[in-house]
Amino acid sequence: MIQRLYIHNFRCLENFELNLKKKSSALLIGKNGSGKSTVSSALEIFQKIARGQNKTKDLLHYSDFVTGQQDQPIRLEVEALIEDQLYHYDLALELPDGFREFRIYEESLSVSGKFIFERKFGDVTFVRNSLNQNESNFVVDWHLVALPVIQEPFGKDPISIFKTWLSHMIILQPIPSLMGGESRGETLQPVKNGSDFEEWFTGLLSRYPAAYTNIHNYLKKVMPDFKDFQNELVGRDAKSMSVRFSDGKRSCQYPFSSLSDGEKCYFLCALVAAANEFYGPLFCFWDEPDSYLSLSEVSFFINFLRKVFENKGQILVTSHNPEAIRKFSENNTWLLFRKSHLEPTQARLLEDLGDIKDDIIEDLTLGDIEL
Repeated sequence: MIQRLYIHNFRCLENFELNLKKKSSALLIGKNGSGKSTVSSALEIFQKIARGQNKTKDLLHYSDFVTGQQDQPIRLEVEALIEDQLYHYDLALELPDGFREFRIYEESLSVSGKFIFERKFGDVTFVRNSLNQNESNFVVDWHLVALPVIQEPFGKDPISIFKTWLSHMIILQPIPSLMGGESRGETLQPVKNGSDFEEWFTGLLSRYPAAYTNIHNYLKKVMPDFKDFQNELVGRDAKSMSVRFSDGKRSCQYPFSSLSDGEKCYFLCALVAAANEFYGPLFCFWDEPDSYLSLSEVSFFINFLRKVFENKGQILVTSHNPEAIRKFSENNTWLLFRKSHLEPTQARLLEDLGDIKDDIIEDLTLGDIEL
């Protein structure tokens, strides 16, 4: 999973680094505007690239530069441990004077210290490891990221392994009102706002039918009167989801769209857990997973998510909720802060700030963080 994330000259993040080594779960806290969601946006760039969206104009905009530093490249780096191999991907993009679109300044992928490919502007050097051939050189349009278009001709090569892992990253900031429970297709690559929940649900159960049991068991824990759900055809390619509840004597059935926002998040949580189990290990970033929950529901929800990723995969979340924050320890909680919108974000592990966790929670509640 992710060992290190480095982001430079991107919005409010300058020389920003998270060391996630040996952390199956971690938490980002801080005031609004401190950069938590910007970390998510940087991860989304990696995800979009792996899913084939490699035009620079679709990845970055002029406003993504740190204010006053448009003459320097934006650099994004991720180190991930995948199948016991350390993958390091580095991407730097610049917008020279007179250019209307970003161009690639540098790009490289290495595995356990050995370069698979490296690039400067449009010139790419690629090592064909599986064929034991010498390196080859070719040119890629400097407005296109090379990672999605390079591949080995045979075998399960490192590039395809890395792209698959990146494309399966789950990045969530759900809007439950967009989760209508109707679909016209299926996917294993959900979008950030959860609007394709039904396509993800359909894709997961179509590919891994055994996941039904995992999903059912979790929903039964959080909603004791939950009985089952149905995913019925309502047209040639369309399906509509409904949920049944029963107390043993009476039962009722509701369309998925009529569930509360919090109940829809239960279903989303069940899919995250099942996905990590059946086609993981996965990396998940969930922006404020407690947003739609009542206070009494937060502890179980967060504890469950952390347990899901305890031995497989990795989850990074943000929160403003004191109950959620208390479920993490000082060695896996980062405080993000900046003195003003003119200053870059800083990140500090709580364990490096001393025994102040309870004080931090109170300061976050009152809005009085001063470091």
